[in-house]
Amino acid sequence: MIIGVPKEIKNHEYRVGMIPASARELIAHGHEVIVETNAGLGIGFTDEDYIEVGAKILPTAAEVFAQAEMIIKVKEPLAVERAMLREDQILFTYLHLAPDLPQTEDLVKSGAICIAYETVTDAKGGLPLLAPMSEVAGRMSIQAGAQALEKSKQGLGMLLGGVPGVEPAKVVVIGGGMVGRNAAQMAVGLGADVTILDRNIDVLRSLNAQFGSLAKVVYSTADALEKHVVDADLVIGGVLIPGAAAPKLVTAEHIKAMKPGAAIVDVAIDQGGCIATSKATTHDEPTFIVDDVVHYCVANMPGAVPRTSTFALNNATLPYIIKLANKGYKQALLEDEHFLKGLNVIKGKVTYKEVAEAFNMEYVDPRTAVETL
Repeated sequence: MIIGVPKEIKNHEYRVGMIPASARELIAHGHEVIVETNAGLGIGFTDEDYIEVGAKILPTAAEVFAQAEMIIKVKEPLAVERAMLREDQILFTYLHLAPDLPQTEDLVKSGAICIAYETVTDAKGGLPLLAPMSEVAGRMSIQAGAQALEKSKQGLGMLLGGVPGVEPAKVVVIGGGMVGRNAAQMAVGLGADVTILDRNIDVLRSLNAQFGSLAKVVYSTADALEKHVVDADLVIGGVLIPGAAAPKLVTAEHIKAMKPGAAIVDVAIDQGGCIATSKATTHDEPTFIVDDVVHYCVANMPGAVPRTSTFALNNATLPYIIKLANKGYKQALLEDEHFLKGLNVIKGKVTYKEVAEAFNMEYVDPRTAVETL
């Protein structure tokens, strides 16, 4: 199979779908890897690094898309990239379709086989290809939040951990999953006053066992959410419904009631955000103000630490890429029900229920679609 790796073009996105070591693995399995020139430069890999492992360098993304049977990316394809997709081509990347109608329509129109990292599951009910970026984004959210609280960003002018004799900042983490757990870990490490909200009792027990008295673990009701958000100095939104738009748990009224200079980091912004007042931002202009509350809503947070993020992502995705290349998408998906859940669009059909429901599109069972289309 010919596997193509284009350069990422989203704002300040330096990650790359495959590092040279991953390309070497695919080539060892008898496949051909073509890489757009300078695709890995942002994380320190030159074209020569790819050439040394046997990959071929092409000068433009258009040539990569034209020749490749499978495209490996990091972020969802932008409009110019979607226009280069063709029927029966495999696209394997983060898609986050539920809040993105234009992308969904373009992928349906392309006739491509579109598999999303973020909806692949595992036997434990986890999301193995989303987890590495959730870990990074969760940890980064506290760094971003700490900066948002600085006076130069129109924040409260607080140090997260305080100093002896001065109270630390109150950090409220909404969602106790991979993002929330990592955010809480960082906030606790910096000495903040941390509260984690979640509705899953087993998750709460696990968080309590991990943090003990270092963080408060609270069952999330409307009353508890309002109380803690309004009183917070920093709110981290880390709620996820796999493949679906994030629920708007923090309302505009909550934002109005927060103290001036408080900050919010909406890590769920890739799925539309869990804060009513959120809108996607970039690393160039990461924050904006609503009702005197600083909002940080960068849609590709891990792109700020692209080397760490790329290595973590490649560790997770490489076995799946090899499986697709060795077996073809039909066998690879049909023999693994968890991998099959990654299929979002195939040859004009939407095969992920939450995406179909979000846009009132026809839903086709993924197994039926792979077997019959």
